[in-house]
Amino acid sequence: MEKALSWEIDDISKRNNWIYSDNFSSGGCEWYAEVDPKGSCCSDHLSLFLCVGNPNPLRPGWKRRAIFSFVLLNQSGQVLFRSSEQRKYSMFCDEVPSWGFEKALPLTKLGLLERDKLTVEVYIKVLEVVHQGKSTENDIIDFDGFQISASQVFPVANILYQDPHYVVDFKPENQWVQTKYMYLLGLVETLSKPPQSLSATELSNAQRDLTALKESGFKLDWLNSKLEEVSLEWKKGAHSSHESGIHQLEERVENVELSLSDVIVELDKVKTKSAAAQVSSFQFIDFLIKRFFLSCFSFSKS
Repeated sequence: MEKALSWEIDDISKRNNWIYSDNFSSGGCEWYAEVDPKGSCCSDHLSLFLCVGNPNPLRPGWKRRAIFSFVLLNQSGQVLFRSSEQRKYSMFCDEVPSWGFEKALPLTKLGLLERDKLTVEVYIKVLEVVHQGKSTENDIIDFDGFQISASQVFPVANILYQDPHYVVDFKPENQWVQTKYMYLLGLVETLSKPPQSLSATELSNAQRDLTALKESGFKLDWLNSKLEEVSLEWKKGAHSSHESGIHQLEERVENVELSLSDVIVELDKVKTKSAAAQVSSFQFIDFLIKRFFLSCFSFSKS
């Protein structure tokens, strides 16, 4: 890997927000680094990420495969943190434009830096660049030893890293642990969906899987809270949908009643007109009969 960036950050312990480097080039691609000095990802550690520079103009289906690592040094050049090569490689794409290390350096060490300066070095080796191609959302990516689709990476990471017992770069060798963790990833994926898109069966299965994982020894109180939150939102939506259904039914009944009322009024009008017409007919016939008898009477007198 070549050194692609050497970035000195002043007053690192006083920074309250994410810090971004300028864009730099490596392997014919644009990149930038970002540092979280306040532990937004992991409350007790500084985090580091390598990001694709200017991803918006890139054409659909773009991707980059690269190996990279970070080195953190104090002003004297002493290495404070050196990451291992980021997995075998990382695939950067539209769904996953950044990769990094959530737990790079304990925040307690930031207060001990000489002159409060931190140097960030980035090493990169670009293995493949695809400028345009098929959608990458279903491309399989290695995520801490598990093979998942690109579209799953951020939802899974956002929940997994809330677990204080989760170990970054955890790669289980034991098949039993791998199997259980695959159940966990499936559970995480389910709970990442909008609550109203889930069925009652999916929520029931999620509760069953969570109970089984906890009985297997996984400490998942954080995920239990997530399941309770999703279930509550789902019940609210279901109740709202039920009330909406009742309201719609009431409106339909009311509309039917109104329509029936209109029909009755129109029927009464028809009956009234029919009766009036019948009366007129009778009167006309009566008039003719009277004329007939009068004519007969006049003829007899003459």
